[in-house]
Amino acid sequence: MMVDAWPDGHCGVDEAGRGPLAGPVYAAAVMLDPEKPIIGLADSKKLSEKQRNLLAQEIREKALAYCVTFATEAEIDRLNILHATMLAMQRAVAGLSQLPRIALIDGNRTPKMLVPAKAIVKGDALVPAISAASILAKTARDAVMVEMHEQYPQYGFDQHKGYPTAAHLAAIARFGVLPVHRKSFAPVRNALNQSQPAQNLLDFQ
Repeated sequence: MMVDAWPDGHCGVDEAGRGPLAGPVYAAAVMLDPEKPIIGLADSKKLSEKQRNLLAQEIREKALAYCVTFATEAEIDRLNILHATMLAMQRAVAGLSQLPRIALIDGNRTPKMLVPAKAIVKGDALVPAISAASILAKTARDAVMVEMHEQYPQYGFDQHKGYPTAAHLAAIARFGVLPVHRKSFAPVRNALNQSQPAQNLLDFQ
């Protein structure tokens, strides 16, 4: 669907990081400026890291408004990943410098918002503002995971970004669970239940 088919004054909302075993889940909300088109917007997963970073900079420069927020690992464990994602999306829309008329949200669920909200399945491929939000959320979360790698280099967060790859699972088995791991996720929970508490790095500094 073309961008002019969507209501005026809408924002796009998307998340990044629902599946990983570690790190926050991020969300972004973006209101694009129709007078400043951005070429190349697409689902962030379809773009290279270089393309995402370049587009993220352009989005921040040209958007009418944008906000990037997150829900912490503790909030994920307390609320579950779905509700923590909804919370991050609420924060992103609430943090916009101007209130949109409607929030268009990637997926099939909408959180309670200050404004009307509409869920759009595969919206990150259909709505440019949602594509822009997916790019901002993804690049922000990836940057945090690279910082996390600097603190815990043996876990390889710069490569797998916290997703449950073989390398990540092997690192958990070898070095233990970190404070940044999501304790409610089965692979992490199972590691905590192992009979080797000496390997647990919950107090790792």
